[in-house]
Amino acid sequence: MFRQTAFGIALSTLVLASGLTTTPIPGHTSSNQSTHNQPLSIVSNQVALSTTTFKTTALEKSVFDQINRYRAAKGLPKLTLNANITKQARIHSQNMANGKVPFSHQGFERRVKAIPLIYNSAAENVAFNQGYSNPAAEAVTGWVDSPGHLKNLKGNYNITGIGVAANQQGEVYLTQIFIRTGRTGIVRQK
Repeated sequence: MFRQTAFGIALSTLVLASGLTTTPIPGHTSSNQSTHNQPLSIVSNQVALSTTTFKTTALEKSVFDQINRYRAAKGLPKLTLNANITKQARIHSQNMANGKVPFSHQGFERRVKAIPLIYNSAAENVAFNQGYSNPAAEAVTGWVDSPGHLKNLKGNYNITGIGVAANQQGEVYLTQIFIRTGRTGIVRQK
């Protein structure tokens, strides 16, 4: 007779959607040019309980701190956290965690347009993982190891927002939006 334990054990999984970058094109009706990279999936043999719960605001702070440490180590200026950008990143992570939108960059342009800032360029990194004790560190490591995501991390951006959401299945969704503000650019108002 085969017995299964009462608690779920899952292999840890990290999935990164393509790093997305947009840059205004002067003189064109369409103001953004997108570049996409292929999704990256990393499965680890690390085993963890699937019933883990996370404090999402602590994970957001952890991602922010790790990204700024990485940028400082590479001689890049640190990013400033922006509440309006964080709000949009959180909404996207919550929508992915709740299954309202697929794990993707779907709606990126709408998210950026909803941020009331003058900006020159924008980018987004998203990650999904499950089974890791530190999902923020796993996402950042995955982004650093992925050329498209790394391009965004090292990009000429000055402000950012990070949103993290988890669901009852222990899936953790992370969204980081990068913005370069400036005196010239596109004005987005609500």
